[in-house]
Amino acid sequence: MTTSPLASPGATRALLETYGLATKHRLGQNFLIDNHVIEKIMELASLSGDERVLEVGPGIGTLTLALLQEAAHVTSIEADAELEPVLRTHALHHDSFSYIMDDALRVEPERIAEVSGGAPTVMVANLPYNVAATIILQFFQTMPELERAVVMVQKEVADRIAARPGTKAYGAYTVKLSLLAQVTGRFEVPPRCFSPAPHVDSAVVRLERVAGEELAVSRAFVAQVVDAAFAQRRKTIRNSMSSSGFDKATLDAAFAACDIAPTARAETLDTATFVRLACALADSREGEA
Repeated sequence: MTTSPLASPGATRALLETYGLATKHRLGQNFLIDNHVIEKIMELASLSGDERVLEVGPGIGTLTLALLQEAAHVTSIEADAELEPVLRTHALHHDSFSYIMDDALRVEPERIAEVSGGAPTVMVANLPYNVAATIILQFFQTMPELERAVVMVQKEVADRIAARPGTKAYGAYTVKLSLLAQVTGRFEVPPRCFSPAPHVDSAVVRLERVAGEELAVSRAFVAQVVDAAFAQRRKTIRNSMSSSGFDKATLDAAFAACDIAPTARAETLDTATFVRLACALADSREGEA
């Protein structure tokens, strides 16, 4: 099993002391110190040696050093400028490692592909928890070559990602992500596996891009419909969507065509139903035009 030389309390502490570093709570820094977790992440990642791997939030490189043992190339994006000396040292020792010092949400996919020698095909990361959900959705939206992701997130985010219709965790984010990827693996990670220990539970999820079948309507329009449906979650879907600018008569016709009760609430509808609703609304718009 693949492990990391930094995945222990002693090794982590020694490296931080060597570089005069301390963890930053505002950046969501909690360094992984458990090699059993590293092993399970690598097992879920299922790297064959041909992949260009993208990592966000490498920190001191604990997971990075494990990934470099199995990937063709690893590119890490790190926002904390004080960690650059550590990453520079890793790069000097590993020709297959590159890094970008920047906010991951602001880095263009083209820049990532240039640094990586091609578009990344897999993302494996212990993500900064405060932006994890946004990163996952944005990267699947903007990087079509990204085939799968194995990411550590806050347990509540993992619950949202994998939520089913009718549950409290199910929402607009769940539906929009499910248009692009589906959960194919998960395991929990307790706070004791990090230094410092976070005040929340964590989970690792594996997401695989769904088959690229063409929809009769753009995913962007489906997302617009989903956002409108969940905009006022406590209201009926008709009232929520009409409050977001959709014409009530058009909505009623679309609901009838899709066999959706106007009194239903958004959290009761699955992704396929939202796609059908978006298609019906798009047809209505074309008919009006």
